Amino acid sequence: MTDIDESGSSSESLYWRQNLVVCLLGSFTTIVAMTLILPFLPLYVEQLGVKDHAAIVQWSGVAYGATFFTAALVAPLWGRLADLYGRKLMLIRASLGMAVAMSLIGMATDVWQLVFLRLLTGLLGGYASGSTVLVATQTPKARTGWALGTLASGIMAGNLVGPLIGGALPPLIGIRQTFWLAGGVIFITFLATSFFIKEEWRPAKSKTGKLGGGWSAIPDKRPIIVMLLAGMLLMLANMSIEPIITVYVAQLVDNPSHVTMVAGIVMSAAALGSILSASRLGKLADRIGHWNVIVAALGVSALLLIPQAFVTEGWQLVVLRFLMGLSLGGLLPCITSVIRHNVPDRVSGTILGYATSSQYAGQVIGPLAGGFVGGHFGMRAVFLGTCLMLGLGALYGWMVRPR
Repeated sequence: MTDIDESGSSSESLYWRQNLVVCLLGSFTTIVAMTLILPFLPLYVEQLGVKDHAAIVQWSGVAYGATFFTAALVAPLWGRLADLYGRKLMLIRASLGMAVAMSLIGMATDVWQLVFLRLLTGLLGGYASGSTVLVATQTPKARTGWALGTLASGIMAGNLVGPLIGGALPPLIGIRQTFWLAGGVIFITFLATSFFIKEEWRPAKSKTGKLGGGWSAIPDKRPIIVMLLAGMLLMLANMSIEPIITVYVAQLVDNPSHVTMVAGIVMSAAALGSILSASRLGKLADRIGHWNVIVAALGVSALLLIPQAFVTEGWQLVVLRFLMGLSLGGLLPCITSVIRHNVPDRVSGTILGYATSSQYAGQVIGPLAGGFVGGHFGMRAVFLGTCLMLGLGALYGWMVRPR
């Protein structure tokens, strides 16, 4: 399909480069704010009155996952409202809401308040997913893969840098002050979004004069279903080893004092690889086809999981996870590009919202499945099981690809 909506106006913006820069910086800062809590979350939970060690671990898990739980639930809603009222408006809402929520977290006096505010952060947030919608619909079709790859690199960089900042700032300025500083930075994002994003948008109407929407507006739903599956598999592949990684590394490293350091490097290696490859694979996909890159990325990642189950040294696992990150880096921009090119512009926000929810589902299912399989069938089974799922996803994508 073309990038012309039903009213005859182009969905591409003359300001798409300027919008990309603002969305890139805004997505980076909001993701950093969402993830910087991880290193010191147990300490903050203890400060809020929880003393039992097991309870601290439990409350920390609940508080961290709360944001992603509500974000997954409301992503399609924000996408639908973006279709109806404008993508820039949703970014303004998300940045202002997150700035307020992050500042309030620094004022919490009870662990229940912390959990509630983390839920609120996910409910009001969604800046990164909203940026993806705006960039996907405002960028010229021939540059979509590159632009979305660049944006994806910023998002993944935020996931990588957030915990590092969270580990460095609290000892210097304090935990509560860290939240207030994060809220202040996001407020700057709110100002930049309000003044510098230029959206050429108006609600597209169907031939009946009513706003169309939902699955009924999509002529062929098979590509969209494959993209939702691919997004879930991407996050599942990244997250499935999270529960077992430290134990697995302990079997590979002779010095026990190096286990946590090597485990951290292993976790970061895939993210670093994705950051380096996302824009390049997106640009390649603009030339050879987004669908081809998606199938190849799933297939190569499946193959790279096999030797990960049989490594004998920690550095081998680091290298393989880095290579896997390189191959997976192009998935998110290509998934978004395929969705953009296969749905009418008036419902693109709604469908991209569903795509975001499927990725959050992978973030939840991955650790749960990895922990269950690792505990009952051994750690090698986690890698081989994930390999099987990615391989089947690649095969199905190849079978239903557009001819």
